[in-house]
Amino acid sequence: MTTVVNVHEATDSPFALSHLDSLESEAVHIFREVAGEFERPVILFSGGKDSIVMLHLALKAFAPAPVPFTLLHVDTGHNFPEVLAYRDRVVAEHGLRLHVASVQEYIDAGKLRERPDGTRNPLQTVPLTEAIQQHRFDAVFGGGRRDEEKARAKERVFSLRDEFSQWDPRRQRPELWQLYNGRHAPGEHVRVFPLSNWTELDVWQYIAREGIELPEIYFAHEREVFARSGMWLTAGEWGGPKDTETVEKRLIRYRTVGDMSCTGAVDSDATTLDAVIAEIAASRLTERGATRADDKMSEAAMEDRKREGYF
Repeated sequence: MTTVVNVHEATDSPFALSHLDSLESEAVHIFREVAGEFERPVILFSGGKDSIVMLHLALKAFAPAPVPFTLLHVDTGHNFPEVLAYRDRVVAEHGLRLHVASVQEYIDAGKLRERPDGTRNPLQTVPLTEAIQQHRFDAVFGGGRRDEEKARAKERVFSLRDEFSQWDPRRQRPELWQLYNGRHAPGEHVRVFPLSNWTELDVWQYIAREGIELPEIYFAHEREVFARSGMWLTAGEWGGPKDTETVEKRLIRYRTVGDMSCTGAVDSDATTLDAVIAEIAASRLTERGATRADDKMSEAAMEDRKREGYF
């Protein structure tokens, strides 16, 4: 006898998960899997929206117990002040442990040299990899998503790094049926991406659903900016603007947050979560493609940095 399934009734089941529930469940599973497999995991936390969502998921995964992971931030010295203030407030609120690897300290010690363009984003690799080695972290959570950039689209959820923190795409492991292989040799570690299957829109819809607080920089506000390479950059001590660049006050917001020298703002009047979500839904450019100068240095800019140890 043939059984006919009513698709409409099946999707309306009270036990069916929404797409956000499914993504949340997957991420929580990943956090718990890492807690069971690794000895010294760490969460990269910058105060940006993806790392904020990642921390929120970690808090959910282990509640009511505290998060069993340390936090790590690579501070370029050119971060947005309001984002750093948010980072410190969240760490204090939840009683978390935070390690800060400072690019400025490496420059002062002569281990790194300033770039002619003033951009410090590419300089994060050495402080990051040395912090991982120094603290013997064997699993490092990052907020990278596959929809952000084509090199990140190549990553698995568990991404193996060698003893020099380098990434080889040929060593990617299959992850059928959400089975993750965390095996690694001494000195190696695994980068873990719980938000791999999320999109920028998913992140914002989840933020709205969960009522997650964000730095105000993500919402439209008046700011002094100047135009460079088709982007609005914030004026600052990092080296901008030049004599030929004019500072003006505009109503802008940031889709992604990184180093001030390479993170551009977008013209926007979106002051609420609903307005931001509507804006993103209508956009045809990825957040990094629209606002990150460091990804425009070459066709393979991100992949080259990832091979050297960058996230």
